Amino acid sequence: MDLIADILLIAGAVGAAFYCIVLARRLSRFTNLEQGVGGAIAVLSAQVDDMTKALTQAQGSANGSTESLALLTDRAEDVARRLELLVAAMHDLPAPDGTAGPAPERPGPGAGPEMNPASETKSPNAPDAERVDRAGESDGIFRSHRNWIREAAE
Repeated sequence: MDLIADILLIAGAVGAAFYCIVLARRLSRFTNLEQGVGGAIAVLSAQVDDMTKALTQAQGSANGSTESLALLTDRAEDVARRLELLVAAMHDLPAPDGTAGPAPERPGPGAGPEMNPASETKSPNAPDAERVDRAGESDGIFRSHRNWIREAAE
């Protein structure tokens, strides 16, 4: 009986040794860095590092864009205020007849010659003294209003 027990004990030890060898091979394949799960873990770790760097850069870019957009929005609001002031100042310009208020409407392109004072029978090369005087007067008025608008805007 002792002999049978010893043979079974040796067979069990050999079986356990064989099982340990098989497990060791499987474990070495499992943790192999080039293939298997170990390689997949290494690749995923590298990808996580790359994604973290890309996310950090994207956050920096988004923050920069946000600041730039805020500055542009502020500038646009300032320009809008100035434009509103300019439009309001345009209502204060004198009309061509010397009264304050908006200029009267001019006749359209379909109006006849009796409605359009610019269609006189003068040669196109002859100097028009009245037109030069009117242009000088209106240019001076516009200059003074432009200066006033600039001072008001500042």
